[in-house]
Amino acid sequence: MRPLAELRDAGRLKGLLFDIDDTLTTGGALTAQAYGAMERLKRAGRLVVPITGRPAGWCDHIARMWPVDAVVGENGAFYFLMAGGRLEKRFQDDVATRAEKRARLDAIARRILAEVPGCAIASDQAYRETDLAIDFCEDVPPLGLEAAARIRGLMQAEGMTAKISSIHVNGWFGDYDKLAMTRLLFAERFGADLAVADADYAFAGDSPNDAPMFAFFANSVGVANVNRFGPQLEAAPKYVTRAESGAGFAELVEHLLQGKG
Repeated sequence: MRPLAELRDAGRLKGLLFDIDDTLTTGGALTAQAYGAMERLKRAGRLVVPITGRPAGWCDHIARMWPVDAVVGENGAFYFLMAGGRLEKRFQDDVATRAEKRARLDAIARRILAEVPGCAIASDQAYRETDLAIDFCEDVPPLGLEAAARIRGLMQAEGMTAKISSIHVNGWFGDYDKLAMTRLLFAERFGADLAVADADYAFAGDSPNDAPMFAFFANSVGVANVNRFGPQLEAAPKYVTRAESGAGFAELVEHLLQGKG
């Protein structure tokens, strides 16, 4: 990973895509510094798109209330955006398929809770449409990455796709991820083929579930706390900020707006 200062011609980039937990937020809170940076970027005419593992209920609010152009949620299960004053939702699966998949999650959750003491069903699970989120360090005493890897393995044994974030392990049935839905969003709503135009945008993240985005985007950036994951990252970001979490996000936005490099 190279220092952010080496991301050249930052002023030409058309937008920023970014994870939320521990990338935009700090210690679970959205600071004024980070929110203000996001708002400045939007006012400057850049595309602003959170790409998160957080649930549909949160993403409904984000799409309506935050200074963003769209939001991808539940690790790529859907995108939401406001169009003509109304919220529009685009899911990977239809209603019946989502219901069938959700019905299988309770038994899997019970097994994981029994086999990994100290973990818990994530407090935002009630607002999810598609996946199972197991908390290993948000509202429970931190269990460490070994426990997170154990949870991921149990999900994978059930035939689920599973990803570790900075706070949860998320599992779902299907082979989609953050990148697949992001590419669909840009093709359908912004008229951009990211296979050709990925260098026009930056992506910021902090954890293993961001690895597909780190690998794909030429201008992928980790906030400094990404370093704690080390070998857990299947792909590392190309650049890294000096500051962690929301302060690192604000540092990146300032770099983009000033066109440093």
